[in-house]
Amino acid sequence: MSTPSDDRPEPAPGTPGVGPRRADLPPPPPEPVDPDLGPGPAPGARPESQLPVLLAISLGGGAGAAVRYGATVLWPTPSGAFPWTILLVNAAGCAGMGVLMALLTEVWRDAPRLVRPFLGTGVLGGFTTFSAYALDVQTLLESGRPGRALGGLALTVVAALAAVTAGSWLTRRAVRLRSGRPERSAA
Repeated sequence: MSTPSDDRPEPAPGTPGVGPRRADLPPPPPEPVDPDLGPGPAPGARPESQLPVLLAISLGGGAGAAVRYGATVLWPTPSGAFPWTILLVNAAGCAGMGVLMALLTEVWRDAPRLVRPFLGTGVLGGFTTFSAYALDVQTLLESGRPGRALGGLALTVVAALAAVTAGSWLTRRAVRLRSGRPERSAA
């Protein structure tokens, strides 16, 4: 059974508005390999166990979540108030991620394989809480405080992006100053 598209003639090469056919395109480049997982196993080889990575993330996540919980106990947010504690926790965690990633790429390039999953995904991932942030926004909306809800929604995103950028930039700058490397020009 043929479809109407089967009966159409192929356009001539070079016809305006007609791009290359999919078969004529080169294959896409390979996806980058996550450095925590390492390269894939050779054909026929047994894959390396990811249990150490899972354990590192789990242990780090538990530690980060415990510290976050401690912050919310020390500085609780009263009902209907702006969730400053969660905003500051998220900003601090994002700044920490900027510092960590800058250190891993600038100073500690040969860090053990489990450092990034433990500290980044685990500790900082468990410490930051964008689910509590979303719940705080929803609670403020439901309690008739849309201004605070939208303010928290916007301010948390801006603070998180500013914090990760500042943490990374300041760490890279400090590393370059300490090592005597010249600063890169902005031009």
